[in-house]
Amino acid sequence: MSILNAIMLGVLQGLTEFLPVSSSGHLVLMQKIFGITAPALFFDTMLHVGTLIAVFAVLWRDIWDILRRIVQPLTGYLIIATIPAVVLALAFGDAIEHAFESGKFLGVCFFVTTALLVTAELLSKRANALGGLKDGGSMNWQDALVIGIMQAVAIAPGISRSGATISGALSRRLDRSFAARFSFLLSIPAILGAVVLQAVKLLKGGAETEIAGVTAGVATGESIGAAAIIAGTVSAAIVGFFAMKLMLKIIRERPLYIFAVYTAVLGALVIIDQTITHIKF
Repeated sequence: MSILNAIMLGVLQGLTEFLPVSSSGHLVLMQKIFGITAPALFFDTMLHVGTLIAVFAVLWRDIWDILRRIVQPLTGYLIIATIPAVVLALAFGDAIEHAFESGKFLGVCFFVTTALLVTAELLSKRANALGGLKDGGSMNWQDALVIGIMQAVAIAPGISRSGATISGALSRRLDRSFAARFSFLLSIPAILGAVVLQAVKLLKGGAETEIAGVTAGVATGESIGAAAIIAGTVSAAIVGFFAMKLMLKIIRERPLYIFAVYTAVLGALVIIDQTITHIKF
């Protein structure tokens, strides 16, 4: 893999991990459109590490508050919200991997993201008009469970994790700013979980990272130089940092309809190609 391709994948991961447009869906599209093979497992792991660095850089105050006082309601809500995705991933891991490989339902899943964003905005607008918005202090375990179920649904490529979790929070009448922050905090166990699973696969597959600067034993059989790995990780971290900052600003000041329109157009184009033109699918 060239350094340019590594940077492209890093930028894609950093941007789409936090904007409500589905990072997994865009990865599938990138592979189809540009003919970039699925990234090697170690490289993919490092891209996730890059976005994790971005989360810690932006939300370090929130994270520090949690670490200073682990036993608090917010910690429990994050645990509750994490459980549904863990259960689903363990129960249907093979089916999820097949969905990534085939991209069969990609267009439909982009439309699901659109529907979630539009519905959440309408419900949030209605709650705001009635004066019923809740801040983080008013959150309860039912809110966390709904958000967790939405995150589990977003395991399918094309359904945005951040879009689904923010939509779940807005549907529960949570304050927009807190909804985004909770979604991003929830990404920490999600990303860590992905990194751990990938690390286990690496160990089982006997993958080795050579000090000379070449990653061997990759999933696709190609080698990825250390420079490409570093470039991808750094680009994912930098772009992820600014994407999070942008998303926190947008959700405070603007509705999410622009992202709903984008995913709707994307979903329509994918479905047209899957059923009619067959250019990439």
